[in-house]
Amino acid sequence: MKHVEIFYHCTEQENRVDSRRFSTLSAAVALVAAASAIALGQGNSDASKTKNPVAATSESVAAGKQIYQRRCASCHGTTGEGGPGNDLIPAAPSLVDDQWDHGSSDGEIFDNVKNGIAPDFNMVPFKDTLKDEEIWNVVNYVRSIKK
Repeated sequence: MKHVEIFYHCTEQENRVDSRRFSTLSAAVALVAAASAIALGQGNSDASKTKNPVAATSESVAAGKQIYQRRCASCHGTTGEGGPGNDLIPAAPSLVDDQWDHGSSDGEIFDNVKNGIAPDFNMVPFKDTLKDEEIWNVVNYVRSIKK
């Protein structure tokens, strides 16, 4: 009988230790997830430092508008006011208001267009279909329509 009591006592202690480890691990995972969510909402700090190398001339804005109409308007709307989404993707945000969840600097906008927006990539990357200069032209166009 004494052997059974010792075994029960050891198992009970191990469960308490495992429970504490699990609680600590759960808290750490929650903290990392919260920090990631905050960081995503603030945009990309490295991209925010990137300066637009393409001057916002009338030619650049016009070229950006043509690309925008072909590649972006189907989701963000022809005037940039946002799109309705569908069963597969959520509504695309407005590009003319003051709410920019993934960064509002030229560099962040460029990064979002070029690399898409993770983790679900509802905003798909255009790095394989648009040249950097074309993306900068789109950035200049979006800046020109922002209210």
